[in-house]
Amino acid sequence: MSSAFLYAAARTPFGRFGGALAEERPDDLAAVAIRGALAKAPDLDPAAIGDVAWGCANQAGEDNRNVGRMAVLLAGLPVSVPATTVNRLCGSSLDAAIIGSRAIESGDAQVVLTGGVESMTRAPWVLPKPSRAFPAGNVTAVSTTLGWRLVNANMPEEWTVSLGEANELLGEKFAVSRERQDEFAARSHQLADAAWNAGFYDDLVVPVGELTRDEGIRPGSTAEKLAGLKPSFRPDGTITAGNASPLNDGASAVLLGSEGAPIGVDPIARIAGRGVSAVEPPMFGYAPVEAADRALARAGITWRDVSAVELNEAFAVQSLACVDAWKIDPEIVNAKGGAIAIGHPLGASGGRILGTLAARLQESGGRYGVAAICIGVGQALAVVLENVS
Repeated sequence: MSSAFLYAAARTPFGRFGGALAEERPDDLAAVAIRGALAKAPDLDPAAIGDVAWGCANQAGEDNRNVGRMAVLLAGLPVSVPATTVNRLCGSSLDAAIIGSRAIESGDAQVVLTGGVESMTRAPWVLPKPSRAFPAGNVTAVSTTLGWRLVNANMPEEWTVSLGEANELLGEKFAVSRERQDEFAARSHQLADAAWNAGFYDDLVVPVGELTRDEGIRPGSTAEKLAGLKPSFRPDGTITAGNASPLNDGASAVLLGSEGAPIGVDPIARIAGRGVSAVEPPMFGYAPVEAADRALARAGITWRDVSAVELNEAFAVQSLACVDAWKIDPEIVNAKGGAIAIGHPLGASGGRILGTLAARLQESGGRYGVAAICIGVGQALAVVLENVS
């Protein structure tokens, strides 16, 4: 079997909910990310792309008609380039990269473009269809932006609590204090700001209109300031708007290929291991623990060999629970900032952390890194990269 390699990655800046990207359709954002990634391989004939795997969590509005294929056409790629859209909620674009890597390893394709998109701002309200014609009563429009909607009555109530309540339960189980969460969140903003100022993201991010930088970063964040915010889900809770990821808009793209694929540039990293795991739905934030351990085992390495980790910060509490379980140095985790500061447009986040991880390994010279992401309804994905740059 051939190995799969990461050749290039690009993303849009991540915009705030209702912010600078609010008027940008998700398929247009996806096209920007695609063009950004392919611009790094100018000698690649786009017709050589064997497939496109694209992630999107919502798919209830403008992103509903196989947004991966729509993005390919809008980006100006040949009509002969096929595409599929993948939905594993928050892990959609990391799942797309995993699917693409398997296609390359099996010999089904030499070049696969992967990525994902989400416009949480433009996610529509939906109305359920009535069970009989011409009902006389009122119906309620349901937001598709985030979380459970139109819940199946057969699903146990304890499984369908809000994402915030689920993470309050996680914090109780693992005794993660409010103080630690606020410190972790402040660090995310400070490191993201420092990385932008140092130029780390200049080659990873493609501007959209006038937005050139992630919109949600607050350089002045401190644990002391965050401590003043009220809990969001329980009167006596620990989770606030400051120590959880926000709602965002954005897209990411990752170009994968076999060794010697006709891409015209050298690969950056090899896909060395993959892992997927599942737990009871409310404990979804802890699921990356097993997913990453499985990916490491399949790569034939241990945590001692890992020099960089990109863990999507859905909530500070779940990130800390995972880092504690892995017993790793917290300083190697999200050293360029994380989703609490940068943002978490659901379908785009997996591609973001994978591209950031490859760039971190390239910058540091470290050999192995792990990208991991928790997924609502009790799942997680992880990928191990080996630096070959």
